Amino acid sequence: VAAWEFCKPDWNRTWYTANPDLTQCFQNTVLVWVPCIYLWLLAPFYCLHLYCHDSGRIRMSCLCCAKTVRLHFIVQSFSHKRKTVLIYLNAAKTTLSPVFNLLQNPCPVKDASFLSKILFWWFTGLVVKGYRTPLEAEDLWTLREEDTSRKIIAELEEDWTDECAKVQKQEKALAAGAALGSRLPDQAQLLRKLQKEQSSGFFLLRTMARKFGPYFLTGTLYIIFHDAFMFAIPQVINFLLRSLLLDFMRDEDAPLWKGYFYATLMFLLSCLQSLFNHQYMYTCFTVGMRVKTAVMGLVYRKSLVINSSARRTCTVGEIVNLVSADTQKLMDFVVYFNAVWLAPIEISLCLFFLWQHLGPSALAGIATVILIFPLNGLIAKKRSKLQVQMKFMDGRIRLMNEILSGIKILKFYAWEKAFLEQVLGLREKELKALKKSQILYSISIASFNSSSFLIAFSMFGVYVMLDDRNVLDAQKVFVSMALINILKTPLSQLPFAISTTMQAMVSLRRLGKYLCSEELREDNVSKAPFCSGTNVVIENGNFSWSAEGPPCLKRISIHVPRGSLVAVVGHVGSGKSSLLSAMLGETEKRSGCVTVKGSVAYVPQQAWIQNATVQDNILFGREKLKTWYHRVLEGCALLPDLEILPAGDATEIGEKGLNLSGGQKQRVSLARAVYRKADVYLMDDPLSAVDAHVGQHIFDKVIGPKGVLRDKTRILVTHGMSFLPQADFILVLGDGEITESGSYQELLSRHGAFADFIHTFANAERKESNMEPVSETDQEPVPEDLGKLTEADKARSGRVSLNVAFDYFKTIGLAIIVPIVFLYAFQQGASLAYNYWLSVWADDPIVNGTQTDTDLKLIVFGALGFVQGIAIFGTTVAISVCGIIASSHLHADLLINVLRSPMSFFECTPSGNLLNRFSKEIDAIDCMVPDGLKMMLCYVFKLMEVCIIVLLAMPFAAVVILPLALLYAFVQSFYVATSCQLRRLEAVSRSPIYTHFNETVQGASVIRAFGEQSRFILQTNKRVDFNQTSYFPRFVATRWLAVNLEFVGNGVVLAAAILSVMGKGTLSPGIVGLAVSHSLQVTGILSWIVRSWTDVENNIVSVERVNEYADTPKEASWSIEGSSLPPDWPQRGTIEFQDYGLQYRKGLELALKGITLQVHERERVGIVGRTGAGKSSLALGIFRILEAAKGKILIDGVDIADVGLHDLRSRITIIPQDPVLFSGSLRMNLDPFDTYTDEEVWRSLELAHLQNFVSNLPDKINHECSEGGENLSLGQRQLVCLARALLRKTKILVLDEATAAVDLETDALIQSTIRTQFEDCTVLTVAHRLNTIMDYTRVIVMDRGHISEMDTPANLIAQRGQFYRMCREAGLM
Repeated sequence: VAAWEFCKPDWNRTWYTANPDLTQCFQNTVLVWVPCIYLWLLAPFYCLHLYCHDSGRIRMSCLCCAKTVRLHFIVQSFSHKRKTVLIYLNAAKTTLSPVFNLLQNPCPVKDASFLSKILFWWFTGLVVKGYRTPLEAEDLWTLREEDTSRKIIAELEEDWTDECAKVQKQEKALAAGAALGSRLPDQAQLLRKLQKEQSSGFFLLRTMARKFGPYFLTGTLYIIFHDAFMFAIPQVINFLLRSLLLDFMRDEDAPLWKGYFYATLMFLLSCLQSLFNHQYMYTCFTVGMRVKTAVMGLVYRKSLVINSSARRTCTVGEIVNLVSADTQKLMDFVVYFNAVWLAPIEISLCLFFLWQHLGPSALAGIATVILIFPLNGLIAKKRSKLQVQMKFMDGRIRLMNEILSGIKILKFYAWEKAFLEQVLGLREKELKALKKSQILYSISIASFNSSSFLIAFSMFGVYVMLDDRNVLDAQKVFVSMALINILKTPLSQLPFAISTTMQAMVSLRRLGKYLCSEELREDNVSKAPFCSGTNVVIENGNFSWSAEGPPCLKRISIHVPRGSLVAVVGHVGSGKSSLLSAMLGETEKRSGCVTVKGSVAYVPQQAWIQNATVQDNILFGREKLKTWYHRVLEGCALLPDLEILPAGDATEIGEKGLNLSGGQKQRVSLARAVYRKADVYLMDDPLSAVDAHVGQHIFDKVIGPKGVLRDKTRILVTHGMSFLPQADFILVLGDGEITESGSYQELLSRHGAFADFIHTFANAERKESNMEPVSETDQEPVPEDLGKLTEADKARSGRVSLNVAFDYFKTIGLAIIVPIVFLYAFQQGASLAYNYWLSVWADDPIVNGTQTDTDLKLIVFGALGFVQGIAIFGTTVAISVCGIIASSHLHADLLINVLRSPMSFFECTPSGNLLNRFSKEIDAIDCMVPDGLKMMLCYVFKLMEVCIIVLLAMPFAAVVILPLALLYAFVQSFYVATSCQLRRLEAVSRSPIYTHFNETVQGASVIRAFGEQSRFILQTNKRVDFNQTSYFPRFVATRWLAVNLEFVGNGVVLAAAILSVMGKGTLSPGIVGLAVSHSLQVTGILSWIVRSWTDVENNIVSVERVNEYADTPKEASWSIEGSSLPPDWPQRGTIEFQDYGLQYRKGLELALKGITLQVHERERVGIVGRTGAGKSSLALGIFRILEAAKGKILIDGVDIADVGLHDLRSRITIIPQDPVLFSGSLRMNLDPFDTYTDEEVWRSLELAHLQNFVSNLPDKINHECSEGGENLSLGQRQLVCLARALLRKTKILVLDEATAAVDLETDALIQSTIRTQFEDCTVLTVAHRLNTIMDYTRVIVMDRGHISEMDTPANLIAQRGQFYRMCREAGLM
């Protein structure tokens, strides 16, 4: 009893008093014991945390304890053993120094205090640094271990492999269950395909959830606490407090301290709500970042093991889209996923509290919500169907990737306009789908933003209609409105969350489909250790490029002994390259057995060159052995080329070897294989692109019986017959079968097809002089950075220039922008009016328990709300449409600027940089900039409304609001400089990822053959991690700003509440309720303004990056208006060079010097010369790929400098050395403008010796070519290029080593076709095979940019000059 008397609460002392105090008991018990209980309760959990996460300062291990005891004894004996201690400390320093060096700039969050972590103060140092000077990549922190690619993917990959196995198991079960699968209707087959995609997407989601779920759940816990504060404390209790506050306003004798107490409590609870919310957002963005790393890692690893049939269904552009657009959608999903289930709970709780407050009238609000949900569900469903936009986007990116890969062909053939129209056509369809989606989204936003009004209108209307005595006083109105304002967040988040979830499901399906696509089977080839005997064995092998496709090789049986040289010969398309692919395991093995013993090196037919130095390309990840390296260079005839290159072997090679000739690329590719010291060498026609004496040199020094590879097993695909007598064994292929095999003499003695072929073409032996073209950049030393070619994507510094925003708005037009701003002002004016109307209604005096004119008040209230809803829809649609207009213009400008750039631009700019602009940056301009603008304008005007309401209620609030506004502006300016620079750094570091992806996908077979997958994976990890080092601080910056600014917003709440208490004698309850309920929204409004403002400023950087290429150098005009050029020009085909000079860039030596030459009508001229002599430069000059430095070229007497580029290039034709095809029909590849009839197309195919091949295809001339024409052999692609020339049939034809990739028989047919079909044309041939030009009217011998000899072949041979020596070297004399 005594204790109870001592401890019982005394409310008169604590609450009902002007000077409140706590009881003695409370002070002696609760205040003392609560901290102790808190510590004791949490101590075990903290110890568990230290044990599990190893995050304490000292790890509590036995070793650590032993060290601590040892250190204790050392310190005790310090005075006696000072030297020992110094040695010990020095050893410790030496041991730990690598760790400190490794983390030179570690992320400070690890060492941050609890307070610093929850308020993000640990980030302040970087913000201050970014404000003082623009941030550089070196200023950023290293990634935390748990965020690195190595850590994330190592664990995830194993889980995903298991899930993939389950998908394949399901597929097999379905296939077994449908034994009559071939008879399944098309719909059922389609359904099975969709089921597979959905299940693969689900399995991917499950794998991600298993890996990232636990950490994500901690974030979910934060948002639950946030919601608990929002409802249980700051909202529900705040409504109680506010009602008490209103009671306090009415009670004149109430002590002032209670008002201050309520005001302070509101402030504290709002602060707690902010802290939990931002901890949740930080967790979500961290998970999103890890998901991005995981997806990129999985997609990259998949691209290294995907089989050829699956590879053909997804292009490089689509793969880039998977790691850019789809990854972004998954990151958004992580942030908004919890809203999908939390929003309905929040809505239910709000409606429950409204029921308590307004009784059955709350049912009207529930009915309104129930009506809103199905409407938005329907909209979400419609929008998910409009995801075809992604399909068009994929097609556009794929086409852009091909355009960038084949840009030289586009320029030679003047096809830019045709492909420009194709891209713009896809873009138009993409934007049309986007526009429909945005209009539906606008309806959704309008319905949700008007939902608070609709709920209030329905509830208040029903409430006052039910009974005259139901009056709306200040307490009912503003407590209800505060609850309805809470409803706004879940109601506005829900459609976005549903939309994001729908998009994420589509992206998951796309990713799952790709990640579950078929892989190369390990049992395609049996690998065995190197040993004596037979190194390569194929027993009765049948192979195809896809499981369902026709066989490409049949009944193959080969035994290749160790150290032997096997030559593989055959016509174009006979299966030579497929045979090597079968040995590498690249094809599907239908039956039989393939065994390869020892390591393998592979030289592909089309050289795959990395964007790296010559040395890096040759070493290919191996250590440099100087002597062996020099022998390889000498053997592959690369030493003379290194003397020409500006920095020798340190010269950077452009993407796909742009700045090397075909022969140089092939020799670098061969050198890479030779340097490897492998056991088995698979060489796919490596000598086709090199000259005769160079080819003979390489054969003698490297491949042949006396070469450096003489003891190795060599399988050589070749068209060169001079090498066949030295082969140990020859395989003759025809239609995918081995038709003959044996030694050279054995095959000749059989008098079969091979012997006939040899006898027929013995005199037409493939002999060429050393005449490789060298491209323009070969001779171009770059003074400031010797050997450097490509320009890395650079980040601008500082805040985004206002000019960028002006450029963006200029593309929309001032005539549209001004009405939008007025529409926003009108929308917010309507909102202000209906809120003010409510406060007037609430202050209406109650007479006899009722209020007057309730019907009129309700009608006015409804009309104002309805007007606001219409205005919301109008503004949302207007901004979406404006965004699409701007995006359409910006994309078109970017496309035109890129296509009008000269070839030098593409040699210096990695395709990843350009693809990044066309994918990620354009996607940001399409969606993120308009969405950010919508949000920013909405909340800026909302903030103005709140400030006006607070100032109307309490003019003295200006004293508080003005300093807070200045503080807000100061903090934001600090932040934006850092944020924009981080956005730029992140965008710049993203481009190398795409470039590396592109390069890897195209060279996957080489990487696999050399077994270099792990090294390339490591390189990707580094690129992704480097990108994440700028992404991580970027999203932390937003949290830092939001937390700090929300405290400013909470200051407005505190100010409004305190000023209400101070002015209680003069303020009405209605105006106080209006001011306080609106001030409570300031925190959320400021948070959204920050987010949207930042999003706009960060994403407007995309506009800046897209516009970067507007200022780059451009080619001359495609066509000249008012040109008097005759439609049938050139009629004769005469070409005249007058003192013509050409240089690759200003300040460099001329590559062609004073060329004066006249080529007559119908003349056939061969151009020969050694490497770098200037042969190809003549061709580049005629097509104006490079402009004249002096002199001029006249065609039919017209100076080509006065002719539009397209007028010139479309009227002369080139057959280039590298045959490039684009994905699309074969007909489109021949005639992109659809100018010619089908009969003319078939005639060109017949003359190009492709008629039989095309006739046997299922779709004939509509046969779909895969990306780069990969489903045709190299020789067939070369014949397609010939068919193009035959179709155009211009008066001037230039052949640039056009028959390098075809066999001798096909070459003879091509030469015969050129002689007959181009009989009345002028033909210039950059000769590769000297025998092809021996019957030409004239031969020009080039040397160091001059014409050294020029006459008929017979006269030149008689003169015994340079041409004579070349012919003698080639064995033609």
